[in-house]
Amino acid sequence: MSQPNPEAVGLGALASLAPELAETFVSIASDIALVIGPDGVIRNVAQGVAPLTRSADNWIGKAFVDTVTSETRSKIQQLLAEVGQQGVSRRREVNLPGAEGLDIPVAFAAIRLGEHGPVLAVGRDLRAIAAIQQRFIDAQQELEREYWLQRQAESRYRMLFQVATDAVMVVDAASLKLVEANRAAANLLGIAPDQLVGMSATEGIDPLSRPAVDQLLATARSSGRPAELRARLKSRPDSAIDISATPFRATVDGAGALLLLVRARAAESHSQEPSRLADLVERTPDAVVITDSSGRVQMANPAFVLMCPHASNEQQVRGRLLTEVLGDPSHRLANLITEVREQGIASQVRMPVGLVTSTLDVEISATLLDEGDQVCLGFTLRRQDVAGPSGLRPIDDLISAVEMLSGQLGRVSLPELMQEFSYAAERHLMRVALARTQGHAAAAADWLGITPDSLALRVQRHGLTLSVRPSPDSSSSLLN
Repeated sequence: MSQPNPEAVGLGALASLAPELAETFVSIASDIALVIGPDGVIRNVAQGVAPLTRSADNWIGKAFVDTVTSETRSKIQQLLAEVGQQGVSRRREVNLPGAEGLDIPVAFAAIRLGEHGPVLAVGRDLRAIAAIQQRFIDAQQELEREYWLQRQAESRYRMLFQVATDAVMVVDAASLKLVEANRAAANLLGIAPDQLVGMSATEGIDPLSRPAVDQLLATARSSGRPAELRARLKSRPDSAIDISATPFRATVDGAGALLLLVRARAAESHSQEPSRLADLVERTPDAVVITDSSGRVQMANPAFVLMCPHASNEQQVRGRLLTEVLGDPSHRLANLITEVREQGIASQVRMPVGLVTSTLDVEISATLLDEGDQVCLGFTLRRQDVAGPSGLRPIDDLISAVEMLSGQLGRVSLPELMQEFSYAAERHLMRVALARTQGHAAAAADWLGITPDSLALRVQRHGLTLSVRPSPDSSSSLLN
């Protein structure tokens, strides 16, 4: 026969006073107190002046485990088992069903009054503490969100900046000679662009740095993994550059070949403040865009958005095909995307983009980007035509536009023709609205059912003139 717990035996004298003890605990140290029989059924309930839950008045005669939510029933079972064996239990946090589906967090502890006496369970309302904890968690999550948003913005601007400024070279892995290079590489190395192809990859490197760069290229070739180091240029020994080499497989002259994509940038560009990078990316006249391997836009700068016929912000182009958002009347842009994906680089390719009725001549350079497990493509587009501030060559007469589009039947699909007709119609209606309102932006925007800001963006995209004039007299009719 087990020996009785001396402490439990000492408390047996209080068993008959359990209801009074419950009231006392509630008045001085807890929010709710329960008297529970040996069978786990509640015999008495005591609450403070502000009841924890009004449903507690109906608990008498119910099992203690049936008063809490299903996911915390096991905690009550553990509490009762522990107090049955040791006479006292540790604190356990459970949830009571509350009004409107809101659970009430409560911390219960229990003590047995005598070896065979009732159990006194007292509980503390944890809602205030839970609210403080939730506010702390919310504040912490908000800080983390802001931190990651800032990091993503910095990463976005850094990637766009690198696409626009990095020197990129494709090197034959076997001979370590240059296969192709972009304009920035020629500028960085101080060598004419037509002299780069066929040259040793380390030709423009300072002699003291060449062994390290040779080792970098050899390591990337043999390991199949990217590698990076800092070196110095032959033309500017005092200026350090960061060089990275990434191996990739490509098709050259119909045969598979191992190439190295070598990127170089001035070492100080790493330390540029994010705000400075953002300013450079936002203000550069060159359009810069990064796509995934299939050509879907991931990020772009304002100059690129301005070049897109049917977009006014970056959100409207993100996730869409580059050929779709820019317009690819000659289908050369789609071929360029395939070429970059297979060969790693394309330099200074001139082509028209936009719509059949309104094209823009651009010079495009593109490179392969290796961002961890994801392969991306980076493009820079520079306007080449000089037919006005937007470079557009519009067809102002809507009838002429329709006739031109009709001539494209059989060569261009109906959805593409309809998109281009929509563009021409939008331009025509804007011209009419501006003419009838004498160039007044607010009145023209009201006629068109758009905001003045939206009108300004469309005017800029279509190459129209928006004059700031006094508002027309409201008493005069604008409809002629």
